[in-house]
Amino acid sequence: MKQTDQTPWWQDGIIYQIYPRSFQDSDGDGVGDLNGIARRLDHLVDLGVDAVWISPIYPSPGKDAGYDVSDYCGIDPLFGTLADFDALVAAAHGRGLKVLMDFVPSHSSDRHPWFLESRSSRDNPKRDWYVWRDARPDGSPPNNWISEFAGPAWTWDEATGQYWLNIYLPEQPALNWRNPDVRQAMYDAMRFWFDRGVDGFRVDAAEHLAPDDRLRDNLPNPDWTEDMGPARSLFRTFSSHQPAGFDAVHEMRAVADEYEDRVLVGEAYGTLDEVVQYYGRDLKGFHLPFNFELINAPWDARHIAGYIDTYEAAIPKGGWPNWVLGNHDRKRIASRVGQAQARVAAMLLLTLRGTPTLYQGDELGLENGHVPPEMVQDPWEKNVPGFGLGRDPVRMPIPWDDTEGRGFTTGTPWLPVADGPSVIDQRGAETTMLTLTQRMIALRRAEITLRRGEYRRLHGDDHVLVFARDREDARLVVALNFTDRDQLVALEGTPLLSTVPGELPETAPGSLRANEGLVLRVR
Repeated sequence: MKQTDQTPWWQDGIIYQIYPRSFQDSDGDGVGDLNGIARRLDHLVDLGVDAVWISPIYPSPGKDAGYDVSDYCGIDPLFGTLADFDALVAAAHGRGLKVLMDFVPSHSSDRHPWFLESRSSRDNPKRDWYVWRDARPDGSPPNNWISEFAGPAWTWDEATGQYWLNIYLPEQPALNWRNPDVRQAMYDAMRFWFDRGVDGFRVDAAEHLAPDDRLRDNLPNPDWTEDMGPARSLFRTFSSHQPAGFDAVHEMRAVADEYEDRVLVGEAYGTLDEVVQYYGRDLKGFHLPFNFELINAPWDARHIAGYIDTYEAAIPKGGWPNWVLGNHDRKRIASRVGQAQARVAAMLLLTLRGTPTLYQGDELGLENGHVPPEMVQDPWEKNVPGFGLGRDPVRMPIPWDDTEGRGFTTGTPWLPVADGPSVIDQRGAETTMLTLTQRMIALRRAEITLRRGEYRRLHGDDHVLVFARDREDARLVVALNFTDRDQLVALEGTPLLSTVPGELPETAPGSLRANEGLVLRVR
């Protein structure tokens, strides 16, 4: 049914990322699955989110935890069946939740039938579905590009005497998005899921669509240090953010626009100037190009205040902002800033103008866990040990209760279950992160000014950020103390919610307590 409200659901809503392997196991094999997600939908309803984004569940050899897809129109048996997926979508929709899938367009698995054909001979009709190139005269790869997981971004194929491009693992050959047959096949895959009721896609690694067809060498990064990992020793000058990639995003949007109320969320790491290009010509690119600054930024009030102003100014007219504190690839916010400041961060995420995305477990204040070397799963950590690049610590299963397996599984979990207070321990307790997150989301839902009001910075120094959200004759003020010391600050209005547990003052205080965030109604 066509919406009558002119504001799309994804502008008012909150997206919650589910990493399916670690959300809920329903069959005791130690890996989360679709029926497990369905079992826990009421947690999401109680939390108050509006949409779930599910990381890849397609058939896959699992070399990169499902981001090596061998069938874009199927479900990996590890997670269930198409019937299970249809039942999950129906159950989610029945609870008023939207469902977004992960879409992985820049590369497939080397086990995908398309690549098996492409690799079979140089004259196979699907040869040009992937990026193949001859070696340099000395036999070395065609250029100096480095894989995101370290090593050359090229793999030699002895049988056909050429290299294939792999921006990630060798088992993830790059699709050739300059081939119209590839584009058509991928758009048909999007339609397959839209026709099943999917409400949108999070598009993976969009910056690597259609890299430079001249294969020019990337430029060296003079500021590189070893702790950045091998891939960042070069700028991605020619291997990412290329014009043909933006054209492909424009075409993806056209497919989404064939359907009512669908949304495309784009993952594209880069500078702000690069990221905002993904809104597209006439805003016909991604509805929400992910803004990762709160993941990458130093936790400093002045820096973040300045970035918010810069970001707001950079968004094209009519574009809609978005904010992210964490995901399945980056350190958890509670590990980056500590438990007390994680509460302040949650208030920031849920009060800024734009669509917030919440990563599973952040509503519990989970921290990066310890994964014993013998249980490491992430190929990034295996390829580059010792750099701390591994993503397993943020992918550990959710602790639902305090039984054996912590409510996640009755078997042996694929990764250790995350430490910390469980959902059942936190539910209804005054001082917990879960309760704060629920109250913050409820306030956002109750106050249209938090969802649609304009943003205006009121104060930003080394310690405190204060901003207003204004809509018509209503004003709310958000004041955030980024330090563990009380801070004097001039505030007005009636306090509505604090990150510090306890009774709220009746009037605006003259200071913020240590690690306090406060929302006040001015009018």
